[in-house]
Amino acid sequence: MQLRRATMADFDQIMTILKDGANQLAESGVNQWQGEYPSPDQIKEDIENGWAYLAVSDDKETVGAISIVTGPDHAYDNLNGEWLMQTDNYVVIHRVAIHSKHAGHGYATKLLRAVIENIRDSHPEVDSIRIDTHEDNQAMQHLINKMGFKQVGTLYGVYRANETSYVYELTR
Repeated sequence: MQLRRATMADFDQIMTILKDGANQLAESGVNQWQGEYPSPDQIKEDIENGWAYLAVSDDKETVGAISIVTGPDHAYDNLNGEWLMQTDNYVVIHRVAIHSKHAGHGYATKLLRAVIENIRDSHPEVDSIRIDTHEDNQAMQHLINKMGFKQVGTLYGVYRANETSYVYELTR
């Protein structure tokens, strides 16, 4: 799995992948990404800041999208919990999606593994990696746990009113 930094030329492809991800969540009964998030403006901001990436399989197919946001991330200002490491030198994984036509091939695992390895190998200044997901997104929770993240807390109403997200951290 390769990560390719997205450009504005990739905007429509990223939006298509994320809309497909929202549809997959809805079909699974998960009420995540069913509102205005992630918005086109958020994706443009991700691209402009160099946070948006495309996931490219070994056979050169674009299979997914992800954002890797440098801290501090104010979405976590009201964390109900405690970080494993008190630091501002962290990155946050947001907006992870594998397109449904590429589902079932382990690409989500390969994508997160590639991100973690890249951060550990190329960014020694990063002390921890943080991620969160909706309380009902069992598939993502399983993946996050499988990758070695530890649950550190909960967020309430950050992405939408009355929505609960579980927050995780992986330290070096």
